[in-house]
Amino acid sequence: MIRLLSLLILLLGLTGAGAQGLKAPADLVRASLIAEPAALRGGEPFTVALRLVMKPGWHVYWRNPGDSGLPPEVTWTLPAGFSAGPIQWPVPERIPVATLMNFGYADEAVLLVTMTPPPSLDPAEPARLAGQLTYLVCAQECVPGSAELRLTLPVAGAAAGADPANAALFARARAALPEPAPGPVRLASAGDRLVLSLDAPDLGAVRTASFFPYSETILDNAAPQDLAVDAQGLRLTLTRATPADPPPADLPGVLAIERETEAGPVRQAFALGQAPAVATGGIPAAAEPAPAKTPASTPDESLTLWGAAGLAFLGGLLLNLMPCVFPVLSIKVLSLVRHSGEGPGRVRLHGLAYTAGVLAAFIGLAGLLIALKSGGAGIGWGFQLQSPIVVAGLAYLLFGMGLSLSGVVHLGSGLAGLGDGLSRRAGLEGSFFTGMLATVVATPCTAPFMGAAVGFALTQSAAAALAIFASLGLGLALPFLLLTLFPGALRRLPRPGAWMETLKGVLAFPVYATVAWLVWVLSQQVGPAGLFSALIGLVLVGFAAWIWERGRQAPTLTGRLARGLAGAALVAVGGLTFTLDHDRAAGTVAQRAEGIEPFTQARLDALRAEGRPVFVNLTAAWCITCQVNERTALATEGVRAALKLRGVTYLKGDWTNQNPEITRLLERHGRSGVPLYLLYGAGPEPVVLPQILTQGTVLSALEPLAPVTDGRSAAAEAAANRD
Repeated sequence: MIRLLSLLILLLGLTGAGAQGLKAPADLVRASLIAEPAALRGGEPFTVALRLVMKPGWHVYWRNPGDSGLPPEVTWTLPAGFSAGPIQWPVPERIPVATLMNFGYADEAVLLVTMTPPPSLDPAEPARLAGQLTYLVCAQECVPGSAELRLTLPVAGAAAGADPANAALFARARAALPEPAPGPVRLASAGDRLVLSLDAPDLGAVRTASFFPYSETILDNAAPQDLAVDAQGLRLTLTRATPADPPPADLPGVLAIERETEAGPVRQAFALGQAPAVATGGIPAAAEPAPAKTPASTPDESLTLWGAAGLAFLGGLLLNLMPCVFPVLSIKVLSLVRHSGEGPGRVRLHGLAYTAGVLAAFIGLAGLLIALKSGGAGIGWGFQLQSPIVVAGLAYLLFGMGLSLSGVVHLGSGLAGLGDGLSRRAGLEGSFFTGMLATVVATPCTAPFMGAAVGFALTQSAAAALAIFASLGLGLALPFLLLTLFPGALRRLPRPGAWMETLKGVLAFPVYATVAWLVWVLSQQVGPAGLFSALIGLVLVGFAAWIWERGRQAPTLTGRLARGLAGAALVAVGGLTFTLDHDRAAGTVAQRAEGIEPFTQARLDALRAEGRPVFVNLTAAWCITCQVNERTALATEGVRAALKLRGVTYLKGDWTNQNPEITRLLERHGRSGVPLYLLYGAGPEPVVLPQILTQGTVLSALEPLAPVTDGRSAAAEAAANRD
């Protein structure tokens, strides 16, 4: 039963973590790519439309989705010489969801994009345009989706004009775009509110007005927007999201109004201020062929498949030294001692079975990760630990292992692969599942060399990615495999004896420590009620183990009753576990210590625009590597003093629960998971620090930054002088 429970928890973990990565069914969103002209001509820009038709009751998002959501994004694959402009966003609607306010589109959204072909085109060769569209579609729940968009257009020697069949669609799409403001725009601060004024006496009778900011963090989106209209125009009073911050000098966005006319109410929208150069959902075009992107700022751009496989192998070797793998290493020590008395051939089979388990788990996790990412999910290495169900399931599983090692329960071959029964009736099976378990508990860790290798793997074909993950698994399995392949090494181990029972009891405590850590991780993900449910689950696991052991020693009828009670307790554990995803804690667990700010892309962009140096720490509560770096390097007085001396702003991004902004920044730097440490100085691109930090490493990276002068860093002064 315990073996079945372990497999069930693993399966639930994989499916639970991937629930947010399910592809939206085709009937929720029908996406298509439509061209305005009937044919192309060299050097003449033309417009295409990304048309999304939603099922009634469902919606997608604007460039700034509001309090939640993600905007549509498209990655183009275009013929050589073609380029694509940013998405032109129609005016959105306000979409209230409980206490939140989102911005998006229901029923239909038509997003325009301007394409520019090269000066000369071969009339005999039609232009083939393709784009990978990803989006989030929501009703009461949200489902990520993606669509492969393709369009083939003929090339004409002379201008062919617009396609009449699509004229109405493009006319309607252009009418939905915001117009230039009809008069001067002013912004004034009034306490925690902002007053946005548009001087336009000719607006007429304005009935309602809504403002949609380009910035995702500047306004309280759900707060009322109070309208006042007079002979000079209109004033809209807005509520700031963070009154403690200095008021902004301007407020770019879109102002939508509804005014009364003789023909009835008319909706009109104006673009206020300068929009960002590239829209949130727009990704610059890639020339054909479109290789996977690796940012120029990272050192990974020269990686080859063989190089990435080599780095993955080294990373797998080092995973054996990471603290998250230590409980399983403890079990392997006991299993090697037990196997030392067996024949060399049998011992080698144990090593091969363990290696097979590691490889099977790595390839299975990699396959699921690749499938979910191709379906539009923003996830990376360790993604399953973002699910409270997985964290709780691992805690229960390891707690059961600890109880077995402590002698509370003796389950023989039923515990194959989990500790005490590794060499009993199903010894090889036990070695196989020990390898699988080693992989699962290793996922919170990122060893040196792993980040670059895994990030590279997720930009390659599925076959190449699986080969790199297999190399990572081989590195993790190699030390155990070598010990079993060479009998001389095994003969140096102590012979089995009574001392092993004492050692088993001692080795239970690092397992319990891991359980305590997992419960702490869970406390960062769920609210107090969810944490209480998880703790009751641990009590039920302990009760199930105790009653099982009592039943094993009792007469037949009593034993059956005891086993039934143990099974009922485990069913109750499963029921409690499934409630955890509904009790996620609000917000993130980003550290609010002095001198540390929560990471947002908007805050990073604002600091970089001011020329200020920034240190970005992307971390997660379940990432033990991150926690070790935090305590041994980043939280030391020397590093904190150096950051303060050089005027470095410390931004901490918490990936404990899924955060799309952090996922995008990780992918931009060729990484698939945390930790990632970025130091932005005077140059346009950041310095990427190693994944294993020491105080000296961080201080050396900070050394080139000059100390602050008069409250400003040298980089900020240089930027001010340039302005």
